[in-house]
This record gives sequence, C-alpha cells and structure tokens, in this order.
Amino acid sequence: MSKVIESVPGIVSYSTVREVKGGPLIVIEKTKGVAYNEIGEVIGPDGEPRMVQVVEVGSDYAVAQVLTGTLGLPARGGSTVKFYGRTLRMPVTEDLLGRVLDGKGGQPRDGLPLPPAEEYLDINGEPLNPYAREYPEEPIETGVSVIDGLNTMVRGGQKLPIFSGTGGLPHNMLAAQVARQATVRGGHEEEFAIIFAAMGLKSEEALFFLNEFRRTGALRRLVMVLNLASDPIAERILTPRTALTIAEYLAWYRDYHVLVILTDMTNYAEALRNYHHRRVNYLADVVIQAICTRTSRLSTRGLAGLRVRRAVLRSSQY
Repeated sequence: MSKVIESVPGIVSYSTVREVKGGPLIVIEKTKGVAYNEIGEVIGPDGEPRMVQVVEVGSDYAVAQVLTGTLGLPARGGSTVKFYGRTLRMPVTEDLLGRVLDGKGGQPRDGLPLPPAEEYLDINGEPLNPYAREYPEEPIETGVSVIDGLNTMVRGGQKLPIFSGTGGLPHNMLAAQVARQATVRGGHEEEFAIIFAAMGLKSEEALFFLNEFRRTGALRRLVMVLNLASDPIAERILTPRTALTIAEYLAWYRDYHVLVILTDMTNYAEALRNYHHRRVNYLADVVIQAICTRTSRLSTRGLAGLRVRRAVLRSSQY
C-alpha cells in the first residue's frame, strides 16, 4: 500500500506509523516535506482524531508528539496520520477575559462555547524588533513587598514564574495573591489584564484558584490557562505558549498592560525533563539501529566476498 493515502492541497496523510513510543511520541516512516512544529492529527481504530505536533524530522521519517496521549494507538497499519502543512494557530479575542482554557491551543474548560475569534495567532510567537520597543519604566504593583522591592515587575509584557520547591512554602497562595492584588497606576487600571498559566495542578489546587478568583472578582480581568496533573505532558509543555500568545494579542493588538503568572514552573520543568528523556532515548535507538543495519550489511558483503574467493581458489586447483 502506498504511504500517501490522501493528498489535498496542504494536507497529506500517511499510514506508515512505524512505532508508538512510550509516552506521547509516534514515529512515521517515508514522510516527505514534513516540517518541524507542523501540526496534524492521528486517527486510530476508534476513529477519534488526536492532535499531533512534529518534534523531529529526518530524511524519510518524522517524530510527532500526540497532545492527548498515545493510549490505544497501534502501529504498523493501524493508525493514519494527517499533516496540515502549518503550525498551530489559536483563535484569540478580547472576550477571552474571564474564561478558563486548556493548554493545547486555548480550548474552553469552563463548559462555555469559545467566543468568535478576532485573530488567529501562531502559538510559537511572532518576531519582535527590540529596537522598536519602548523602554519599560512604569511598574506593575503586585502588593507583595519582596517582589515590588527586589524584583519589580514593569509594564511591557512582564512574566512572573513561580516554583513550588521542596520547602513547603505556600506558592499557590502567593500566586493567587498576586493575581488578586496586582495593578497599574496612573489611570490605566481598566487596561490591565492578567494571564494566569497553571501547569500540572491537582484538582483541589485548580478548584482553590477558581474559587479564589470568582470570590474576589479577579476573574473579570483574568484569563486562566489550566493544565491538570492528569493531562498529557505534551499539553503541559504547550501551556506557557498558549498563555503568552493570548498575552501578546492583548498587549500588541488591544493595548493592554499585561502580567503573565506562570505556576507551577517545577511541574513544567519536570515535564520538559520527561519529554526530552524519551526523545533522546528514541534518537539513541535510531542511531543504534542504523549502526547495526550498516554493520549487518558489511558483514553480509564480507561473507559473500569470502565465499567468492574460496570458489575461485577451488576452481584454480582443478
């Protein structure tokens, strides 16, 4: 069967999934023209499409991560992969304020429909000219003296990463306090928005943040990008990019002053370590397999040459 089972402008389908690695990775053979960070979908025997993103490309293969996990996906003819010929773009609008979204492209997690999009932005970010940027001078007050005094947040797209650590410090309470109290002075309070990216949270932690934001009214000026501990690792890695894409839209297209809060960065770092460990293991398997294949071919050629020389020697004896 041909490797390309469908071909329409911009979309190519492959049925040559060679293997499904442990975790979110799948390997597709005999690919052509597949690009890094390109998105698509994989369809297994259950008929359910799952979003994939290319993370490694070779001369005739591609490695993609499945954003919703690989459970139930068979290899060797049981799955079909479609590539769309573009990177992941997410719909953005000012009406996202007050909403709770997921980390894989900003789909709703609050049970409400997604508002009509005003723009579709690349989740990998847009090029920025540092020379054209105004020098940041005005502060964002968080209400936490150690941050305002020693690590002052300034206007112009500031990010506040929060790590949980191992000391048992109340990092969730700190993140909620900053989201509740942060403000800008000088009559720009109505133009201030917070993007709250929560990564790898337990269910009770997510409920704590949601109840706190609703109780204090902070949710009105806030977009929460929520990734739970039970969600796939690939989605956790995309969560900061989803949050920053929304922040860039509000800052560049709507002239908002934006503060991005990223918590828990420890969970994000562990997800990166887990993902890269599996990816490096796969690349090592590819190299070892190539070496073994080449060694096998050389050994076969050597044995064939030896047999020919022996036959020549025997014929010369007669």
